[in-house]
Amino acid sequence: MNRRDLLAGLALASLEASAQTRPAGAAAESLYIPKPQLVEDRRFLHDFMDEFAFVDLVTVSPSLRITHIPVWLDRAAGAYGTIHGHISRQNPQSGTFDGKQTAVIVFRGPQGYISPTWYAKTDNVVPTWNFCVVHATGKLRPVEGHSQLNDLLARLIAKFESYEGTSYDFAGIDDSYKNGLMGGIIGFELEIELLEGKFKLGQDRSPADRQSLLKKLGDARAPRSLREFTASFYERQSRG
Repeated sequence: MNRRDLLAGLALASLEASAQTRPAGAAAESLYIPKPQLVEDRRFLHDFMDEFAFVDLVTVSPSLRITHIPVWLDRAAGAYGTIHGHISRQNPQSGTFDGKQTAVIVFRGPQGYISPTWYAKTDNVVPTWNFCVVHATGKLRPVEGHSQLNDLLARLIAKFESYEGTSYDFAGIDDSYKNGLMGGIIGFELEIELLEGKFKLGQDRSPADRQSLLKKLGDARAPRSLREFTASFYERQSRG
């Protein structure tokens, strides 16, 4: 999803909003969202979460911990969906998978610097940074049963194999090898209690500014790809 598609999706979301309502006792907000940047359309947010599924898992008890992992979303489970993933059993964060402690899972989309020269009207404007994030808040529950953990991993792998068009078969792995690997991880599920979407993409600017911004973004210097960064990292290692 590029920034042009995100802006188009935001326009549609504003027309077809399906806003969540917060019941009494629901989780508190996890970030500041000015009204123009607030997106509550659940289908749009779920689409975003499916696409940008490498997340930050954030917990604060007994200390602040952040783990970076891929996840998959079951849209139909719970009021706002349920997120599934896993971490190493050696990770101290696994101690928070007790069904009581609150976590925030952060989904990050495209981001970048915005020059004042990119707008149609360039007087009285300052630089900014455009970005998009979705925060999902809820309680972490462990997934430890062998069949349940196997199903979690199978769905997670299938999601990204399908996206990449590759053909790795998780079911074809030797059971003894698979069971040994599974013994080193702990799965989790988080039923979403609060879903927050913050999309700061200049959507509150004039139509002329938005069109100029899209054009300039098309010409802007792109960040290094994973392939490019990996190659430079390997080269650095080879130099010792």
